[in-house]
Amino acid sequence: MTASQPRTAPDRTGAPSSRFSYTVKNYMALTKPRIIELLLVTTFPVMFLAQRGLPDFWLVVSTLVGGSLSAGAANTLNCYLDRDIDRLMARTQNRPLVTGEISPSAAMRFGIVLTVVSTLWLGFFVNWLSAVLSVSAILLYVVFYTLVLKRRTSQNIVWGGVAGCMPVLIGWAAVTESISWTPVVLFLWIFFWTPPHYWPLSMRFKDQYAAAGIPMLPVLKQDTSVARQIVAYAWATALISLVLVPVAGMGWIYLVTAILSGGLFLLEAYRLLGRAQDPANATTASLKPMRLFHYSITYVTLLFMAVAIDPLLHLPL
Repeated sequence: MTASQPRTAPDRTGAPSSRFSYTVKNYMALTKPRIIELLLVTTFPVMFLAQRGLPDFWLVVSTLVGGSLSAGAANTLNCYLDRDIDRLMARTQNRPLVTGEISPSAAMRFGIVLTVVSTLWLGFFVNWLSAVLSVSAILLYVVFYTLVLKRRTSQNIVWGGVAGCMPVLIGWAAVTESISWTPVVLFLWIFFWTPPHYWPLSMRFKDQYAAAGIPMLPVLKQDTSVARQIVAYAWATALISLVLVPVAGMGWIYLVTAILSGGLFLLEAYRLLGRAQDPANATTASLKPMRLFHYSITYVTLLFMAVAIDPLLHLPL
C-alpha cells in the first residue's frame, strides 16, 4: 500500500470485540497520540520545577490525564474542521474522517465530550486555574489556529503555536495554583521553538500543502529564505533557554544541558541553511529538512528532562 492510498477497512462481519477495538483505534487516531506525547513531555517536568522536588503522585496523574483529554479534544476538533484538506494530502489521507471510518458528526460530538470531560476533570481533581488554561488551549488551537490562521497566513504556525505553549502553564498552575515568570519563560521558549520545529516538516511536505491550498511559509518562500528564518528562531530559542537560569535559579545540570542541546539545535539549523544555499540541493530530499525536525523533538525532550532533574539533584552555580 502506498502512502497516498487510503487504508482498507477490515471485514466488519468479524467478532464484535474486533469491531469494537477497531472503532476505538479510529477514535484514538483522531486525538493524534504522538502530539499528545510531545505535549506531556513539557507538562510533566514543569511540575517538578514548580514543586522544587517530587510533586504529589496523584496530582501528577490527574494533571496528565486531564491534559491528555484536553489535547485529544483539540486534535479531534482539528481533524473535524480540516477533513476537507486532509483528503488532499498523502500524509493525512488515512485519517478516520477521510476514510469514512468515523462520521463528521460523531467526531464533532467526541471532541465536544472530551472538551467537557477534560475541563471538569482538571477543575475537580486538579484546580480551576488549570481547567481554564486547558479550555484556553483548546480554543487557541481550534479557533485561532485552525479556523482563523491556518488557511490565511504563512505565519499560521508562529502564532497558532501559542496553543502548544499552554501545557507548561497548566503544569505550573496544577502545583502552585498561580502563574509566575518561570512558566512564562518556558512558554516563550516553546513559542520560539515551534517554527524551527514545524517549518522543516512543512518543507518536506510543501507540495502537499500547496495542493491543499495551505499557505505554509515553505510553500510561499524560497528554501533559503525559510532556512534563514529557522536560524533566527533557533537563536531566539537557545538564548531564551538560558534566561531560565537566573529567573528560576537553575543549576549546573540544566545549564550544561541547555548549552549543549541548544548548540546542536543551532548547528542543525545552520546545516539546513547551508544545504538550502547550495545550488546542488535543488530537491527537498537533498535538503534533508527532517534531520532538524527529528532533532527538535530530541531537543525539547532533553531540555525538559533537565527542567525536572535539576531541582531534584540541584547543583547550584
